Amino acid sequence: MSLTSDRNTQYKHANAIPVAVAAGVKIFAGAIVCANATGFATPGATATTLTYLGRAEELVDNTGAADGARTILVRRSEAFKWANSTLDPVTQAEFGKTVYIVDDETVAKTSGTGTRSPAGRVVGIDTDGVWIE
Repeated sequence: MSLTSDRNTQYKHANAIPVAVAAGVKIFAGAIVCANATGFATPGATATTLTYLGRAEELVDNTGAADGARTILVRRSEAFKWANSTLDPVTQAEFGKTVYIVDDETVAKTSGTGTRSPAGRVVGIDTDGVWIE
């Protein structure tokens, strides 16, 4: 139903959000964090079913526990500098374009012929990494 008067819409800051962690994973502080196909946090990896979330603010070890037994704080809405793939490097030509997740600290230029999930858009390239928003 459409509004017919003002609405006091609730909000919360989403710069850093707690996310339930997938079973059997360990996520290191500073790592790329993704949501897996069922919505649980997992470290970045070469896979097509991941959704980029941001950077892990802490170490969380959920290796011996079930889905959601632990949560991790994920920093979002910022640009983070990730390692640049040596085999499929991001170059200035990708500025503003989407790049892809290789592992929990590395991004690449291409989807690896359909094997990688998108990480985000390039907003800077340094000799030691790629800034992704």
